[in-house]
Amino acid sequence: MSRQEPGPGGPLSGLPRRVRVVEVGPRDGLQNEPGRIATADKIAYVDLLSAAGFAMIEATSFVSPRAVPQLADAAEVMAGIARRPGTQYLALVPNLRGFERAVAAGVRAVAVFTSATETFARRNINATIAESLENFRPVLAGARREGFWARGYISMAFGCPFEGDVAPAAVLDVAQRLLDLGVDEVSVGDTIGVATPRGVEEVAGLLLRHIPAEQLAVHFHDTRGTALANVLLALQLGIQVVDASSGGLGGCPFAPGAAGNLATEDLLYLLRGLGIETGLDLDKVVAASRFIAEKLGHAPASKYLQACAAATTP
Repeated sequence: MSRQEPGPGGPLSGLPRRVRVVEVGPRDGLQNEPGRIATADKIAYVDLLSAAGFAMIEATSFVSPRAVPQLADAAEVMAGIARRPGTQYLALVPNLRGFERAVAAGVRAVAVFTSATETFARRNINATIAESLENFRPVLAGARREGFWARGYISMAFGCPFEGDVAPAAVLDVAQRLLDLGVDEVSVGDTIGVATPRGVEEVAGLLLRHIPAEQLAVHFHDTRGTALANVLLALQLGIQVVDASSGGLGGCPFAPGAAGNLATEDLLYLLRGLGIETGLDLDKVVAASRFIAEKLGHAPASKYLQACAAATTP
């Protein structure tokens, strides 16, 4: 991805010309919803997002149905979606068994997930960081063998509800180990929404001194209202891939106090205002968010959607 030519030295000079937005609503957005969502509605939701033009959609997760019952229909969702040419449909897999289920369901892009802190790793995936990485070894070997694209997620990269502040060096260590195992991209997550631009500068700045920007993504939650500020700082540092969830859906069932993801609509509004291309149709993203919000029975958190609703209310 190319970067814009430096301007007259202002604070917005040097931003990327284009950003790849990874839509995580169907997995990260829905996994913590308390009410059951019909499989047909999940499929329709993914199809609406596909129509918006995303190059990558995190469609579901092949974790244990006991751990995340909301995504127990992963195979049915993958079988039912209309796969758009040019879109990768990503699925989380925790281990070799999950990988085998994903392959059988037609998945061709996989993600593994661990943490930057030991306490969260044990509570989230019932393993130490080292054990989780060892579990990923056969998964990523299988992905390479099949020619699949692979992603690695690092939770708690900016702060942990159990351990507090996280050393940037710890995030770098996990990122490098994931890359050594064969992931194509590492997504660095602010799982409980505690990051500020200063923390982004410390963590992403260190990562970028050791890892090419093309292999890094950021994943912010908006718990404290800083997600867009964090995105802007990440873009200024050279990051060109940003995760977001349509409507701002999502949270983390294993992280007390965690709120929704950065809303895709809010992100797209910011990027459009900065003159950064995404290849996405904002109106179609809005349509997808409104569709799933009706099925969930609660209003989306997206500020952009709230503004749209206010503008159309008599």
